[in-house]
Amino acid sequence: MIKGGPFIMNYKNILVAIDGSEPAEKAFHRAVEIAKRNNARLILAHVIDNRRVGRVEAFSPNYFQDLQEKMREMLEEYKEKAEQAGIADVEISLEVGSPKVEVGKKIAPEYDADLIVCGSSGLSALQRWMLGSVSEGIARCARCDVLIVKGEDVEEEKEED
Repeated sequence: MIKGGPFIMNYKNILVAIDGSEPAEKAFHRAVEIAKRNNARLILAHVIDNRRVGRVEAFSPNYFQDLQEKMREMLEEYKEKAEQAGIADVEISLEVGSPKVEVGKKIAPEYDADLIVCGSSGLSALQRWMLGSVSEGIARCARCDVLIVKGEDVEEEKEED
């Protein structure tokens, strides 16, 4: 989705949303390719969904701290991969809130992102209607270009079985 103005081919600050899923992995690789072509800064972002944390933390008091540590480790691993791929300027952002809103309205402006790359969830139409798609939410909230990298389609997988 290109937001306003002519198509920009020279991105300087590329934000990629990472959640550990296969579509996010594909988005990461695409963001690395684009960052290399543009000699751009790469921002690796993860948003811990605060709606899920509250429910689980009632049963496990250290859950949130453990989750933050695990997500920071995941981002550090991706940072290392990006640096090994030749990206010189890589930063990490770990936030808490609604991923749909935080990526587009908070993290992207904070880092002056001119491109957000995220993975498609692969949800069915019913799941998107019930849960809402994070990638679609990011595209609606963002003031910069958004590239949604397609993962495997859930509907196609069901038809093959």
